[in-house]
Amino acid sequence: MGISKFFLETAAVADVELRKLIRDPTELVSRAVQPVLWLTVFGQVMAQVRGIHSGPGSYLVFITPGILAQSVLFSAIFYGIAVIWERDLGVVHKQLVSPAYRSALVLGKALSAGFRGLVQCGVIYALAALMHLTLRYEPLSVVAVLFTVMLGSALFSTFSLIIACIVKTRERFMGVGQVLTMPLFFASSAIYPLDLMPGWLKMVARFNPLTYLVDALRSLMVPGEWVLAAVVTDLGILTATALLLMAIAVRLYPTLVQ
Repeated sequence: MGISKFFLETAAVADVELRKLIRDPTELVSRAVQPVLWLTVFGQVMAQVRGIHSGPGSYLVFITPGILAQSVLFSAIFYGIAVIWERDLGVVHKQLVSPAYRSALVLGKALSAGFRGLVQCGVIYALAALMHLTLRYEPLSVVAVLFTVMLGSALFSTFSLIIACIVKTRERFMGVGQVLTMPLFFASSAIYPLDLMPGWLKMVARFNPLTYLVDALRSLMVPGEWVLAAVVTDLGILTATALLLMAIAVRLYPTLVQ
């Protein structure tokens, strides 16, 4: 009964978040503009740079998984500000006095963020098809990409929730979010290989979860990049990180209203 109650509560929280998203899809539309600009403008320009060794494929193919990971990061990292809004409206108070598991509240929000990531994934695949980029479109590969995107979205949205619990105000959250997104993005292999980084930045990238998200997506999306052991390792690190962050978020979530 406890397990079924937990999953029912998780599904209920995710359902509420998805209903809000369906009623106001403005955020999804605005977030879809960013990957389009990165691929059509930045990618086209950087593809002319000869010093970037992007493997056997074109540079646009190389950065497509990175742009997808970036979209996941940027849409999930500001998820916590919505939680602060809910706190100000009294929604969080009502959730915390309910008999629902705190872990179900956190996991439900993480799952709803994962569905946001799926929308970004659809945009990237549609744009790649329009640009005739050579990606892997096999059903199994696409399903694996969708799972990875949901995992990455859950990880970064939970990280965002932790930040919200610590800073507690929208103004501070926006400042911290802006400070974190760019270092996370540029200290990863999203737009250039790790081999181009100086030694100290390589070390930072190894502790950056976005690096493992990019590597997993690149292995699953780019032809010739598939290495099962590497994908399993990347997904294992992402899963362990997500579980650790969720444990921290469950502990901190009640402090949001204090």
